[in-house]
Amino acid sequence: MSPTQQDPTLHHARDPRLLAMVRDAFLPPLGDAFAASVARYDDVLFDRAERAGGSQLLFLDGMRELRRRREEIAARFRAQLALSWRSLEVGTPLSAEAALSSQAGALSLVAEHELESRLAVRNLASVMLRDCKPALARLDRRLGWIAGGLELDSDSNPISPEHIGVAVHEAFATSELAPEVRLVLIKLCERDLSSTVGKLYEALDLRLVREGVLPGAPAAGRGQARPARQPDSAWAEPAADEYSPAWASRFMQRWQETRGAMQEHGIDVPDFGAGAGQAGPGGSGMLLDALHQMLQQSRELRGGPDQASAGVHATQAGQRPLSQREMLSVLSLLQATPSASLSAAIGDEQESLSQRLKSEVLSNASQLGMDPASTRLDPKDEDAIDLVGMLFDVLLDERDLAGRPRELIGRLVVPFVKVALLDRRMFVQKTHPARRLLNALAEACEGNQGESAAERTLLAKVEEVIHRLVAEFNENLAIFMTLEEEFRDFLEQHRRRIEITERRAAEIQRGQERLELARNRAEFELASRLEGRQLPQAVAEFLRNPWQHHITLALLREGEVGDVFTESLELADGVLEEVAEAQRHIVGKLWLQNWQTGLRQVFSSVGLHGDAAEAAIGALHDTLQAVADARPEMERPLPELPAVALPQPVPVERGAIELVAGTDTLDFDNADADRIRALPVGTWLDFIDKDGRVQPGKLSWVSPISSRLLFVNRRGVRFCVASPEELAVMVRMERLRMHVADDGAFDSAMQGVIERLDMPQPKEAVTLH
Repeated sequence: MSPTQQDPTLHHARDPRLLAMVRDAFLPPLGDAFAASVARYDDVLFDRAERAGGSQLLFLDGMRELRRRREEIAARFRAQLALSWRSLEVGTPLSAEAALSSQAGALSLVAEHELESRLAVRNLASVMLRDCKPALARLDRRLGWIAGGLELDSDSNPISPEHIGVAVHEAFATSELAPEVRLVLIKLCERDLSSTVGKLYEALDLRLVREGVLPGAPAAGRGQARPARQPDSAWAEPAADEYSPAWASRFMQRWQETRGAMQEHGIDVPDFGAGAGQAGPGGSGMLLDALHQMLQQSRELRGGPDQASAGVHATQAGQRPLSQREMLSVLSLLQATPSASLSAAIGDEQESLSQRLKSEVLSNASQLGMDPASTRLDPKDEDAIDLVGMLFDVLLDERDLAGRPRELIGRLVVPFVKVALLDRRMFVQKTHPARRLLNALAEACEGNQGESAAERTLLAKVEEVIHRLVAEFNENLAIFMTLEEEFRDFLEQHRRRIEITERRAAEIQRGQERLELARNRAEFELASRLEGRQLPQAVAEFLRNPWQHHITLALLREGEVGDVFTESLELADGVLEEVAEAQRHIVGKLWLQNWQTGLRQVFSSVGLHGDAAEAAIGALHDTLQAVADARPEMERPLPELPAVALPQPVPVERGAIELVAGTDTLDFDNADADRIRALPVGTWLDFIDKDGRVQPGKLSWVSPISSRLLFVNRRGVRFCVASPEELAVMVRMERLRMHVADDGAFDSAMQGVIERLDMPQPKEAVTLH
């Protein structure tokens, strides 16, 4: 239901008195708070200038511009809020997204600094919404009630954070501020207005309750029925887990299923219970114990003693386990000077990192004076190596890491084995600094082949962080926290660039569809006028070239309601009527006298001005006169026209399925198409190619013109534009599915470890496969 539709559960007449009360209680105080904040920002910019180094002049210029336009900025803020409010009062709430993104008449791309400004006010809105979401949800309902039973949301509620963000954007829009200064000012508004807005929401909500407006409406997130669960399939969105980490529940379920079969064959397997999959110290400890048991049973049951004796964990007479100190010393040697065989294993998808690591540890023990023949790995140390090795196997194989990014991430294997020996909570503690650093580095490397200067800079920063970690990490885990905090700010800039790239992709697609729509409408208008007519060559060329070009531009700039488009249609019809008169050999008529102004405008749009335009109009006049006189040899062609063409759309990359003969010829499930249409922007889907490779794609934009969906990859680059029907075909072909959300590369890889490491079955059961 669109914001302007009435909610059938809200049968209530519009209440002008309460609307005025809300307006007076919210808009003036917020406008005053904004004006008071802006009045202080010149001092803030002056302080920034003192610390800005090479950007000092930008901030000083910004300070002077802010002082000069202070009153105008405050007035523009109030005016935008008032505009949004008036739209509600007349029953057609304004969309904040449309107000922010509209570029009426613009044929070029939006400048990058403009996209950054829009992104900044969207972030401002997100922060405000996060802090006051419950109160705003109640206000959406109560305000919609007094506005006549409208269904409002954050995009259509004129006092929502989204509309406040639009007002902030408009406030500074006409000021001559450097992009860096503008972003600082928006961030200051976010800081200063958030608490004021929250207090205004709470006070307004309470006041409406006292006025008797939906006093029983529940708070946000409470008292609402949970949606019915979708059928369990590859397409159904997985339910959110209620435990931490995300992979724990599936692991424990599989463990319990296998436990009974093992016990039937005389293998004693402890029952850790469902609590092992829950968050908390106790649950985490049980989960780690269950992982240990699973790895032990895996080694003992996969091939029996013969295979075990070939492994590094086998116990022979006279062997002793390496102490933790000895293990850490050997790993420090490998960390400082990784062997060629370990480096080769990182680049080889077929080799097991865990097996290679265990072999390298024992073979390098000799450098510390230990006899490899008389030493072995402690079972818990072997567990740590197995888990880390398998985790990196999954991470390197299933993420888009190739070339230099794969090599960089691979250098983290040995440091993470050391972390696992020192603190095995890394596997289950969501906020562990080591896993946070790995998540950040993997995000920076994934899909990054250094194709742009920004990507190359990011890879250089990743290399710097990993070099410091390898050089400085001994047994102090604080280095992970330090590096993660330092890298976080750098990665945030990368994320902003991705969001700008994503916004630009949407802007490009919007422009292409507007161009496609304008071209199609212009072609329709031309075809409908030429059908069944025999026209002189000059008139036909005029309509097919300059006139069609002119109305296409008119549609792009003003749409169908614009005066230029309407006048252009009248011009074409008038010229065609005079052609019909000429063909009836009417004599003595002054041809085209009523259309001189329109003809000049048309020829001007293709670059003919002054005498050149008059010559073209003269050719049309003489041609009509020749037709009226039945002297075809006197017809004149149009002069050569400048080579002017409309902007050509960039080729749109689509999915593997394209519409050829209309949606009625495609084999798809309407229910799948309906689910796709209902997907919210921001949803991730997995696109699967013919070779089984998976490419996650984010729904970035839905066209209001064609209803096609635009998907971008993790770098914000467009890679698929398709209709719901095309995507539904891909679902049927098992080439598209919901993306299983994860909490980062670490948890996603741990899930892959559990899936790859099949639960060990007794040997008798194995022979049945």
